[in-house]
Amino acid sequence: MSKYHDLAVNILGAIGGRANVTEYTHCMTRLRVTVVDRSRIAEADLKQIDGVLGVVDDETYQVILGPGVVTKVAEEFGKVLEASGPEGDPSTSAEQLQAKGAQMKAQLKKKNDTPFKNFLRKIGNIFIPLIPAFVGAGLIAGIGSILTNNITAGNLDTATWQQYVTILNVIKNAIFSYLVIYVGINAAKEFGATPALGGVIGGVTLLTGVTADLTITNIFTGTPLTPGQGGVIGVLIAVWILSIVERYLRKVIPDAVDIIVTPTIALLAVGLITIFFIMPFAGFISSNLIGAINWTLEVGGAFSGFVLGTAFLPLVMLGLHQVLTPIHIEMINDSGMTLLLPMLAMAGAGQVGASIALWIRCKKNKSLTNMIKGALPVGILGIGEPLIYGVTLPLGRPFVTACIGGGIGGAVIGLFGNVGAIAIGPSGVALIPLIANGLWLKYVIGLIAAYAGGFIATYLFGTPKEAMAEQD
Repeated sequence: MSKYHDLAVNILGAIGGRANVTEYTHCMTRLRVTVVDRSRIAEADLKQIDGVLGVVDDETYQVILGPGVVTKVAEEFGKVLEASGPEGDPSTSAEQLQAKGAQMKAQLKKKNDTPFKNFLRKIGNIFIPLIPAFVGAGLIAGIGSILTNNITAGNLDTATWQQYVTILNVIKNAIFSYLVIYVGINAAKEFGATPALGGVIGGVTLLTGVTADLTITNIFTGTPLTPGQGGVIGVLIAVWILSIVERYLRKVIPDAVDIIVTPTIALLAVGLITIFFIMPFAGFISSNLIGAINWTLEVGGAFSGFVLGTAFLPLVMLGLHQVLTPIHIEMINDSGMTLLLPMLAMAGAGQVGASIALWIRCKKNKSLTNMIKGALPVGILGIGEPLIYGVTLPLGRPFVTACIGGGIGGAVIGLFGNVGAIAIGPSGVALIPLIANGLWLKYVIGLIAAYAGGFIATYLFGTPKEAMAEQD
């Protein structure tokens, strides 16, 4: 058996076995498990499993494993669940366990069932599956940019190397040129519409077939609509309307003709609404939103960077960071890069600096230093959850000083200005290849500033006395 299989077996045992799992899924770094009874989870044992970087107790129970590893473990986790079959529990009847689990799930759902949290959760579910594609295509675009710069500088032969740049651009464009279709499909799944119809509505915004000689006029301004106007913001609005229209049609259209009539009417009605109303409206919102953000970053400079770098991790803890994803994407569509991401990435770097300070000051605390040693490498690579939930947040003050370190790094990036990323997904050192226009050195300087800021603030002001006490 592979190490991933063994890890899956150990995780399943620590979370209460097969009888305690109702369903599971995974994102880029976490195995997300819906459990029946949370009191049956041996969390202390789970955290000690080699390969587990941390846990988060949210609506689903989340085991942090890191990028790459989580995909393989999730696959093995499914096999282990299937092989184990229905598992009995000698201490509790199945009926009692299910009733208790249903009660706990209802309580947790009620706690998190606010319109705003549900909206953010849906936004995350729409875009999280696309992040691996953003990362891969972004790195390919970065390679293409390096080759182009060398061709322009005369270091590479144009006739030979331009064809390779063209091929790389074809691969990169497969996600960025047709992103609205992927978003439409995922949005339809979240809003309860047919995914294929959601993809079509996303594709409508590309205005396929419209040419310079045959344009569609913006009914509000009288100017021609442009392909992609309104971007993913428009697609989200359009697919949400599609879900409402489709649900209504399913109720009134007879079953015998539903497969023909419902998609036809839904696509025609929502397609026309999208072209003539949503695209102009979303285009206005998108351009003004991006313009306002760019103006704020340009005028605010170091101050804006400090605020963003300091506040980002609290936003992540509250789940509010998901709303930034469409904004990142719109900025990339508008100018080829997002200026927000490098500043926000400084927040994780502040955690790294703070953790190094704790490592030095708390040498007698073996359990803490062991946690830091295990979590620090992935923290440097931009996976901050192990350091946040396993080190700084439980101690209190180090989390605050780490956020200050992130603010210092953000201020440096803001002071430089025009440091952007061509794709979203990674942060930390892993974001370096995605920095636009060859300005990666400025980003690295920002990282070092955040490391230093988090280290100094924590070393001087953020180390609790109890954490320095001798512990095994």
